Amino acid sequence: MSFDVHQLDTFVLVGAAVTLLAILAVRLSSKAGLPSLLIYLLMGVALGESGLGIRFGDAEMAHALGFAALALILAEGGITTTWREVRPAMPLGLTLATLGVVVSIAVMAVGAHYLLGLSWQLAFLLGAVTSPTDAAAVFSVLRVVPLPRRLTGALEAESGLNDAPTVVIVTLIAEGGIHDHQPWTVVGIVLGELLLGIVCGLAAGFGGAWLMRRAALPASGLYPLAVLTLAFLGYGVATALHGSGFAAVYVAALVLGNSDLPHRGATRSFAEGVAWLAQIGLFVMLGLLLSPSRVTPSTVGLALLAGLILTLVARPVSVLASTLVSRLPLNEVAFLSWAGLRGAVPVVLTTIPLAQGVDGSSRLFDLVFVMVVVYTLLTGPTLPWVARLLGIATPMDPRSLDLEVAPLEQIAADLLQVRIPPESRLHGVEVGELRLPSGASVSLLIRDGQTIVPEQRTVLRALDVMLVVVPRTQREQAERRLEQVSRRGRLAQWLGGGRARTD
Repeated sequence: MSFDVHQLDTFVLVGAAVTLLAILAVRLSSKAGLPSLLIYLLMGVALGESGLGIRFGDAEMAHALGFAALALILAEGGITTTWREVRPAMPLGLTLATLGVVVSIAVMAVGAHYLLGLSWQLAFLLGAVTSPTDAAAVFSVLRVVPLPRRLTGALEAESGLNDAPTVVIVTLIAEGGIHDHQPWTVVGIVLGELLLGIVCGLAAGFGGAWLMRRAALPASGLYPLAVLTLAFLGYGVATALHGSGFAAVYVAALVLGNSDLPHRGATRSFAEGVAWLAQIGLFVMLGLLLSPSRVTPSTVGLALLAGLILTLVARPVSVLASTLVSRLPLNEVAFLSWAGLRGAVPVVLTTIPLAQGVDGSSRLFDLVFVMVVVYTLLTGPTLPWVARLLGIATPMDPRSLDLEVAPLEQIAADLLQVRIPPESRLHGVEVGELRLPSGASVSLLIRDGQTIVPEQRTVLRALDVMLVVVPRTQREQAERRLEQVSRRGRLAQWLGGGRARTD
């Protein structure tokens, strides 16, 4: 097969333009309370055969790429989740991800068979692919909905863990193997793969954290790569042992993200960026896979009815069954029922029967695609209103604050890290005697492993590390001043001189 450079150039141009538009669309979707996936899906449809004419119909490739993207999204979810916040809600989240999935599948299958007229195999497939909530959709919408931490933690834990058992069930149904086993055997297989995946994830997480605390990597940019690689190592080991790779990658990332590792902030930022890229690629690809000419009024009608069964029956019943032990207030149960956001996960899961050539799988894909778009538009934007109506969210909820870890970009400033060498004449100089340019300040000193908030009379010592915040317009002048004092001491003038080591 010949390699066409012009085709590659066109691919790069279109890919860069689509990615840039998708990034800019994030702000619009965040303000509207919509998961970004809807915009990305529609972009894929616009690029497809009914739009710009790009044809893509390889279900096996979509299946493989979809699973890879979901693993990246789950890894980011684990890395950026704070364990102390989700720990109290983890039992409820795990129950929703297991018992809730089983109940939802059963209710949806019965409704799809008797009300939609689907065969039992397609009915159970519809129930299985629509049972899990979507991590990307949940995380994006919950950023604008202030909620009690137990609810946020439960929804995050559920979306992070429910992919694992669902993949096993969908695969068994698509292969027809579910008829070869007793129900309790199927439950045992699902729980066994889930537990094995969790064990592999814990091993990769704790083992990787132990290794990274002892490995001095030569560049800070290698640490985020190492964390993601360790999470995917858990995925690979779990799948090789016939365990759940999704459970493994989420648990490994959760452990690594909450471990005391170097460059945690850079790791979280890198993981978030990679996950956004995975979401954009995944949703655009799924949009390309849809053929609008196949979406008939009959398909839309079935999708709307299936969505009603899921939203008003299957999800509430599954939440009620999962919260019997937790004894949540009725208003919180109602919110959990409404907040079961579906996104790319159901569409990706339909590529399993599509790749295996199951009869009616193309119709199932179209039905699920339409259902996801319509009901995400319905539930996503209304979540803040529902939370206020049920008395769950309040304006004073701390989660409503828009916090940023390092907002230096917004004030056009840089953070200089200055190490004072043993021979430097900065030793013995008071902070106030540095006479830094206007707007620059020494914000923190690190001395003998301890942090010191400096005052004007604080005396600098050799081997101290200074963190200096300086406006970018003044950075060169501030560096010049520090170099001069390092060479000539406190009486230095604005002339050339030696250099203090900065990073």
